[in-house]
Order: sequence, then C-alpha cells, then structure tokens
Amino acid sequence: MTDTGREDLREKVLGVNDLVAYQPGTVASRMIVFKKAGSITIFSFDAGEGLSEHTAPYDAVLMVTDGKAEVRIAGTSFVIGTGEMIILPANKPHAVFAHERFRMILTMIRE
Repeated sequence: MTDTGREDLREKVLGVNDLVAYQPGTVASRMIVFKKAGSITIFSFDAGEGLSEHTAPYDAVLMVTDGKAEVRIAGTSFVIGTGEMIILPANKPHAVFAHERFRMILTMIRE
C-alpha cells in the first residue's frame, strides 16, 4: 500500500480488464494513477448505464478496452469499440452511454 492507502501498482504487469469487474446495474471505477499532471482511471459500465453530460477543464482520452460505447461530444454521437479511442476536448460537454457492457480507460492530462 502507498501513503494514500491505495495499492501500489507500479512495476506490475496489469490485465486492464481485470482491474474493474462488471457490476450489475452500475458504473464501477478504479483510479490507478493520480498525479498533479493527470490521472488514469479504469471504468466498467453495465448495459444501460452511463455518465451524464458534463464538462471537464482538461482534455481527456477515452479508450475502450472491452465492448462498445456511445460517446456524445457537444451533441455529436460517436460509437467506439474495443481498441478504439476518442479525445474529449476540454470545456466541451460530453456524455458516455453503454448500450452493452463495456470497459474503458480514461486518461486526463492537466495543464
């Protein structure tokens, strides 16, 4: 464990889809890196779940590691699947919706 009480994942080989299990009826997440410069968070979404429209002050990279997701950015819809990614621009409203179960990595880079 680290000073923050989080498991230290450095210098370990990690199976990204093993880091956060699917949970019925919910979105689950696990932050694996949190620094002043940015963060990396793994999410799992059950079918029908999502993140409502919001904005963030920094660009973020959303990469799907399992399944498919609908991502809306400023009213435009994109469907992305396993191995695909999309950049969410700073200060533009965006939302994520799971038509089926999916997992993603969200990398936020702060300025």
